[in-house]
Amino acid sequence: MIVQVVLIILGFILLIKGADFLVDGSSKIAKKFHIPEIIIGLTIVSIGTSMPELFVSITSAIEGYPDMAVGNVIGSNLCNLLLILGLSAVIQAIEFKKETRLIEIPMTLFVTIILFVLCNIGTDITTGEGILLIVLFVLFIIYTIYMGKKGEEFENKDVLVEVQTDKKYSTIKSIFWIILGIIGLKIGGDLVVNHSVTIAKALNISEKIISLTIIAIGTSLPELVTSVTAAFKGDSDIAIGNILGSNIFNILLILGVSSVITPIKYSVSYNNQILVLIIGTILLALFPFIGAKNKMTRTNGFAYLVIYAIYMIGLFIA
Repeated sequence: MIVQVVLIILGFILLIKGADFLVDGSSKIAKKFHIPEIIIGLTIVSIGTSMPELFVSITSAIEGYPDMAVGNVIGSNLCNLLLILGLSAVIQAIEFKKETRLIEIPMTLFVTIILFVLCNIGTDITTGEGILLIVLFVLFIIYTIYMGKKGEEFENKDVLVEVQTDKKYSTIKSIFWIILGIIGLKIGGDLVVNHSVTIAKALNISEKIISLTIIAIGTSLPELVTSVTAAFKGDSDIAIGNILGSNIFNILLILGVSSVITPIKYSVSYNNQILVLIIGTILLALFPFIGAKNKMTRTNGFAYLVIYAIYMIGLFIA
């Protein structure tokens, strides 16, 4: 058992470092070809923080663990929204920009409801539904690029991108980091999934519980570091933008790609977790109009943490 725990931790380290290497290499190549940093931040970096979830879900789907493929996404989104955003707001109240209130939060809610509907149409998330999710993901990327070019609403996003301007940093070296990152993500995903299944079976714990707790929190570590750091620095846009973007990516990109590779069987037992996610997102949409105008206050953040704690306790006593 100790060996499995150590290997899972090693897997998380490989997932996080693999995502770092992939983002670093991709960002340097993008910079070399004069792609604006704002676009790099809105695409490469944002997708990069979702790479751990992507590789874990794909590995789970391919190896026949559908509960982990779905549970990883739903659990990560709940962790992002309730735990990480809640913690960020407790550290410092988060201000909502107009676009966040009127477009991005409703968009996140819309995507979550789409997931709920697709999952309950049949017993699988089919290849066709996966293609639909990927198409929506492409439209979302086009939207983020448009908004990035539009201007100042996203001016702080480029803080996420640490691109070296060293001209000696060759394209070949960047490609090496990208390949190394992908290898790290693949090996890390295998370690986390395989040994989590081993522990679940040994302790007679369901794959669902493992995926909604340990795996979900572990794969959300990049978002945790990014949003909490942004909160300490007072960068509200990054703190909330990172969470909303990641949640949309997790549903559209990760479940989309995973179900295109192989249809994912869905258990209706996840409906309760998706409903908690929908309710949490509705609360986020209401926060700007409750109490302090256009803000998620520390009290709101504390409420999120309490909801997350109740949700976690409920997983084990249900």
